[in-house]
Formats: sequence, C-alpha cells, structure tokens
Amino acid sequence: MTAFFVFIANVNLLFMLQLIDTHAHLYSGKFDSDRQEMVQRAIAAGVVRMYLPNIDSTSIEGMLALEIAFPAHCFAMMGLHPSSVQPDTYLEELKIVEKWLGERAWAGIGETGIDLYWDKTTLDIQQKAFARQCEWAKDLQRPIIIHSREANREALDVVKNAQDGRLRGIFHCFSGSLEEAKEMIDLGFMLGIGGTLTYPKSELPTILRNIPLQYIVLETDAPYLPPAPNRGKRNESAFIRFTAEALSEAKVLPLAEIARTTTANALQMFA
Repeated sequence: MTAFFVFIANVNLLFMLQLIDTHAHLYSGKFDSDRQEMVQRAIAAGVVRMYLPNIDSTSIEGMLALEIAFPAHCFAMMGLHPSSVQPDTYLEELKIVEKWLGERAWAGIGETGIDLYWDKTTLDIQQKAFARQCEWAKDLQRPIIIHSREANREALDVVKNAQDGRLRGIFHCFSGSLEEAKEMIDLGFMLGIGGTLTYPKSELPTILRNIPLQYIVLETDAPYLPPAPNRGKRNESAFIRFTAEALSEAKVLPLAEIARTTTANALQMFA
C-alpha cells in the first residue's frame, strides 16, 4: 500500500472514531463569525462531546447559549478562573458562581486553580477562591477542572488540603514533570492533554510514555494552544484529532485505542 493510501486509511479511521474535547472555550469572541459552523465541524470530525469551562460572570451567557444550541454535544461547567480572581471583585464573582451552582446541575466545577504567569500578587486570594471551589465540587459530587500555570506546587498543595476522598477532576493543560503527574494521579485526578503535546520541543511525549492511558483525557483549550499543524491559527474542537494522533505516536498504541480509552475516561469523569 502506498504512503498516500495509508494516509487516507488513517484519516478515514479517525473520522469513524469518537473523541471528547474535555476543555474548550467555544463561547469565545474569536468564534463569533462562525460558531455554529465550527461546532458542526467538530461533530462531523467525530467529536461527540465538548465540555465548556466557565471563566467568570461575563462568559456565562455565551456558554449557556451554546448548550441550548447543541444540547447533545455541549456541556457547561461553572466556576471562576484564577485570572479573574481580583481583589475588588472576586468575592462577588464567587457569589455569582455559588448562585448558579444552586440553580441547576453542571457537568463540572471550573475552571479554577492558580495562575502565577500573569500575576503573582494575587496568590493568596487565588488560593482562597480555589479552595472554596474544591469544597463545592465535593459537596456537589462533580469533577473540578484545575488550571495550573507556573503553579503546580501551589495547586497541588490546595488539592492536598482539600482531598478527603471526595475530590476528583482534571489537571487541565498538564505541563509538569513525571513526578508531578504521578502526584496528581495519586490524588485522584486525570491529566488533560492538548495541543502542546504536538510541539517540537515538548517534553510531554516522554512523560506520557510513563503514564497509563487510563489517567489521560484529551482537550483543545480552544481557541488557544492550537496543535502543531495549525500553530498561529485559532484552535477549535475538530483539531483534537491532531492531539489524538500525537498521543498514539508517543505511547505507541493504535489510534483506535487512544480514542476508545480517552473517551471512556472522559465519560467516567463526567458521569
């Protein structure tokens, strides 16, 4: 079989597989010109579910509109992003999150966590906001979606303090050492793997070879972090196939097994 026909066979296989995007900001203004078409492209590419993490009070309306438009495919979560934790507003923002959590069921809590890339001065209130959302996740028995940018140690410390056997979730956009990955897994969490796996200088392929597939879920973080074939462009859920292919190569496992297991992992997490 020629290389061309091998490529076509792999593409056809991929589009027959079911994938889940566990983290996508599809309500972002970057999709205003073609949001409906973008979601349809993902569905056509075999992405059967897209989980939508909240940012703050400004993102709720757009997130819920997507859920209404695509009830079988888009699933909203509720939380406060660490970059939106600001001294003058975060307590009111948390009240809004708490109000919404009491009004309906949500797929998960988040995204929350700690971000020290943009602002280190708010670490103390980020920790407080994160810890409170951990308590809500436990009380509501929902997974928590953790954003940890240049803050794995700080985020892990909050999780350790909150963990009483009820806390579970995903460390979104995992970037860290093998030791940190194992610590997250030991605490009851899965690793969210996205487009950074495809980057030439990424250390993720080496790390993930040592992580059982049962602890991995796929994500895009759309419109951010597009995979290598589309770097510099807007990311979207349909592009999750590039991450699935990169994970298949890194773990030397059939693409069908990558799709089947990561999809099952996601369904288990959000059950």
